[in-house]
Amino acid sequence: MPLNETHDPKRRSWVASANEAECDFPIQNLPFGIFRHRGRAGRGGVAIGDRIFDLKAGLEAGLFSGAAAEAAKAASGHRLNPLMALGSEPASALRARLSDLLRAESPERGRLEAMGDALLVPMAQARIMLPAAIGDFTDFFTSIYHVERGSRINRPDGPPVPPNFKYLPIAYHSRASSVVPSGAKVVRPNGQSNTPAGVRFGACQQLDFELEVGAFIGPGNKQGEPFTIKAARGQLFGYCLLNDWSARDIQRWETNPLGPFLGKSFATTISPWVVTDEAMMPFRAHAFPRAEADPPPMDYLKDAADEAEGLFDLALDAYLLTARMRAKKAPPARITETNFKYVYWSFAQMATHHASNGCNLVPGDLLGSGTASGPTDESRACLLEATVRGSVPLTLPDGETRAWLEDGDEVIFRARARREGYVPIGFGECRGRIEPAPAWPAA
Repeated sequence: MPLNETHDPKRRSWVASANEAECDFPIQNLPFGIFRHRGRAGRGGVAIGDRIFDLKAGLEAGLFSGAAAEAAKAASGHRLNPLMALGSEPASALRARLSDLLRAESPERGRLEAMGDALLVPMAQARIMLPAAIGDFTDFFTSIYHVERGSRINRPDGPPVPPNFKYLPIAYHSRASSVVPSGAKVVRPNGQSNTPAGVRFGACQQLDFELEVGAFIGPGNKQGEPFTIKAARGQLFGYCLLNDWSARDIQRWETNPLGPFLGKSFATTISPWVVTDEAMMPFRAHAFPRAEADPPPMDYLKDAADEAEGLFDLALDAYLLTARMRAKKAPPARITETNFKYVYWSFAQMATHHASNGCNLVPGDLLGSGTASGPTDESRACLLEATVRGSVPLTLPDGETRAWLEDGDEVIFRARARREGYVPIGFGECRGRIEPAPAWPAA
């Protein structure tokens, strides 16, 4: 999908907040989401500045026609799956129409402004919900820096990188039912772990975050009918931030031989606004530079266009806000600065490999990129790496230390896509606060 007028850096909106320098949702972004307002059922909307464009209200006002109307109707219900199923072209038509309606010079500006909050809902007054019914969630393992550091910490006598990592995007099937939107509480899990005193059951003692990017599947494929990597971009509807919460002590004990289970399935938090693949076009980045000795991607995972622009130059930050910091009204402390351009495999490669055996992906399925760690100490994107499995605790600005997350801690992810000559765009926050583990039910 080529660059078009919706990416024009000179375009400004008559929604004043969309033109502010640090705004996540300028007119060049226009991400989709689901919101509730004034007791009404969830409905589709588009973020613009600090407002939400109500798509159902826009339809009722006759603001859309043709493919844009088809997409607006599909997106106006309580989930975005019908819009995702249509593919990129109807969503692109809707996004173009919204950009035209919301631009400062729009001939319809007066009419739209007169509609007030009936059309543009203040984001602060709305409840933002999960954007889609997520039927399946697959989490990948794609940062070589995360792999290398994790191997040195957990398996110092083993190979630094598993032999298959450089041949295929490794993944595990995670739990879709426990994916929650930003702001939902995260309850510390109970589980088994192997301690120096023996195997125990109880509250997780080594709770961690993982800073990732998520991708929502668009049209999907029929079972038994894989797609090529050239077609994979058409399967990627849009993106969000994703926190793959991890109970490291539980995970370490259960992982062999079949992989993660209860150490991962208790919660996954995502940012609720879906930034479309089209909106990310200006921020495309070249594939990760493989070492000369690394094997090239196999033919079914190789594509010149994907190699040239399969990744994103997307700055990713993680912040920690402790209960003590919150009580003092102190700002959260940034503990990770990384970038999505450091991952070894692209989302197109992940999706292509996922479906290569005939597995059917469906609209609204969620893919996680895996921990997006980079090469520097500052870019370690989880506490396992940042604290060397708890042995070197982080020191926060107020003097507190953290080896692992404690009850009351809040983890906040933010992202910013930047490129010279274009307006930066963001994703909104992905945040979750840790609640104490529940008491185990009495017999």
